[in-house]
Amino acid sequence: MNFTNYKHTVTERFIRYAKIDTQSDPNSPTCPSTMKQKNLGHLLVQELIEMGITDAEMDEYGYVYATIPANTTKQVPVICFCSHMDTSPDCSGLNVNPIIHTKYDGKDIVLPNDVSQIIRFAEHPALAEQIGNDIITTDGTTLLGADNKAGLAEIMDAAHFLMKHPEIKHGKIRLLFTPDEEIGRGADKVNIKKLAADFGYTMDGETLGHIENETFSADGVSIKIFGFPTHPGFAKDKMQHAIKIASEIISLIPPNKTPETTEKKEPFMHPTAINGGLEMVEIKWIIRAFDTPTLKELEEELEAITKKVLIKYPKCKYEFTVSEQYRNMKEILDTCPHVVDYAVEAIKRTGVNPVLSSIRGGTDGSRLSFMGLPCPNIYAGEHAFHSKQEWVSVQDMEKATQTIVHLAMIWEEHGK
Repeated sequence: MNFTNYKHTVTERFIRYAKIDTQSDPNSPTCPSTMKQKNLGHLLVQELIEMGITDAEMDEYGYVYATIPANTTKQVPVICFCSHMDTSPDCSGLNVNPIIHTKYDGKDIVLPNDVSQIIRFAEHPALAEQIGNDIITTDGTTLLGADNKAGLAEIMDAAHFLMKHPEIKHGKIRLLFTPDEEIGRGADKVNIKKLAADFGYTMDGETLGHIENETFSADGVSIKIFGFPTHPGFAKDKMQHAIKIASEIISLIPPNKTPETTEKKEPFMHPTAINGGLEMVEIKWIIRAFDTPTLKELEEELEAITKKVLIKYPKCKYEFTVSEQYRNMKEILDTCPHVVDYAVEAIKRTGVNPVLSSIRGGTDGSRLSFMGLPCPNIYAGEHAFHSKQEWVSVQDMEKATQTIVHLAMIWEEHGK
C-alpha cells in the first residue's frame, strides 16, 4: 500500500483533540469521572458520522463505539482499535497550546511560555531519531495529551482513509474510545457484548515501531493504621501515633523494590497517597510485577512489614486490603500469537523495524484481554507523557496510522 499521495489528517486532528480538556479525576465516583471527557466524545462521534460511519455513538458512560463495515466477501474476524480520551490528572490539561517545531534540528527545545521547561536532547534519547521530523510540544504550561490523543487521531485518520478508499479490502472493524484509562477505570464500563469484536489493538504505546505484548500485573493495596490518641500534653508512654507508625512502614520498604530503583521486568511496591491523622491513617499503594505469583509475594512482604511494625504498638491495629487492578495480557496473547504476529508484519510494511517489548504499566488492553478481547498495544508515538515536556512526532503518528491500515489489510488477507 502506497501512502505517498495521501494527505494525512492525523496532525490536524491531534491538535484539535489536544485543545479539549479531558483530565480524569481519581477522586470522582462517576463514570466518566469528569463530564468534560464527553466533550471530546461528542466531537469524535460527529467526525465519524461525517466520514460516513453511520452507527457512531457515545453511551451514557462516555464510551464511543463505531463500525467501519466490511467490504470483502471473505470471512474475517472482527478487529477493534482502541484509544482513551482522558489525560492524566498528574499535570494540567487546561488550555493546551500545541506548537509544531518543523524540521527538528537536534537542539534542545525551549518551551516559550515557561522557559524553565526545556526538552533536552541529552535527556530524551528518542529525539536522536527525529532529526528533520516535525515535533509537537506544548507551550510549557500544560501536558500535551499525546497520551492518548495521538492514538485517537491515528485511529480516526485510518478510519478516514479506509472510508475514502473502498478498494482497500478489510473485514468489519470496530472502534472503541474510552474514558478514565489514566485512573485505571478505562475498561470498567466497556460493553463487550455490544462491541462484538474478536481481537483488538490499543494505540497507546511510545516509541516508533514498538508493539507491547506484555504488561505488569497490578494490584492496589490499602493499609489502614488505627492509632491510640491521647492529649499531647499527657502522652508519655501512652500515645501511639498512626502517622508515625505509617512512616515506619514506608521506611522499611526494601530500597531495591521501589520505582526509583527498578527497571525492565523488576517488580516494585509504591505508596501513592497517605491520608489521616493521629487516630487513623490510610496508606494507598500500587503493587506491580510481571507475574501474579511475584505480585502476591510482594503483598505478603508488605503485610509482614506492617505486622512487624505493629508489634511495637500493642494498642493499635491495622486493616490490609488488596484490590485487583489488571493482569499481564501476555497470559492471554500467548494463546493467540497471530494477533501479535500480524501487528509485527503491519509495522514492517510501513518500512519501520518492529520491536516487541514489555511495558512497565498497563493499558486498556490489559483488562480487555481478560474480558475476552485479546489486545496488544501498538505505539502511538507519545513521549515524556504526564508532563509539561511531553512531545510527539508528526511522522511517527503518520506511520502509526499506516500501521492500522495495513493491519486491516493483513487480517483480510488471512480470511477464508
